[in-house]
Amino acid sequence: NPKPRVMATKPKLFYFCGRGRMESIRWLLAAAGVEFEEEFIETTEQYEKLLKDGRLLFGQVPMVEIDGMVLTQTRAILSYLAAKYDLYGKDLKETVRINMYTDGTLDLMLMIAVAAFKPPAEKEESLALVVKRAKTRYFPVFEKILKDHGEDFLVGNKFSWADIQLLEAILMVEELDASVLSEFPLLKAFKTRISNIPTIKKFLQPGSQRKPPPDSHYVEVVRSVLH
Repeated sequence: NPKPRVMATKPKLFYFCGRGRMESIRWLLAAAGVEFEEEFIETTEQYEKLLKDGRLLFGQVPMVEIDGMVLTQTRAILSYLAAKYDLYGKDLKETVRINMYTDGTLDLMLMIAVAAFKPPAEKEESLALVVKRAKTRYFPVFEKILKDHGEDFLVGNKFSWADIQLLEAILMVEELDASVLSEFPLLKAFKTRISNIPTIKKFLQPGSQRKPPPDSHYVEVVRSVLH
């Protein structure tokens, strides 16, 4: 008898109901056109159950169930998804460039994520530093990359993980300073171009699984679960 075919299950994401380290994973799946499910951690009990079941390799989320595996560690998950969905360059030289660019943008985005947990005065200072860094360190680099090769995408003239994460970073910094791209015409055009890719356009619509900036409720939930 032919065995019944098991339907491929959707990837399942385990995290708090907010951006944090999971948001780049949501972006990558959405950009690849992959539907995913989410289980939000809202109580210490939920978190402790995941720990007790041995599902969290180093005792941390994000955690993603995909392809019969339980994956943890943000970079590992992102690079797996990028490779799986052909968003990781055509060879090692392109892949390492994608890694350099995504590592850079992730540094910037983590500064924003961490700021949410600081006291008001420190938080304001941290976010002002993010905008400054974006303008002086990060965005000039990407503007120059686009200028030097004159192509639509960052690497190999093909849509990749690097493009997805740069757009995510740009939008996060624009939430802090709407005029941050005023001196970067190529990045402005890049933002428009990448935002109009159908899967991304869909993810940017209200009602998608994209998460809003962290508010005090999100910060409280994370603090109380991890107390």
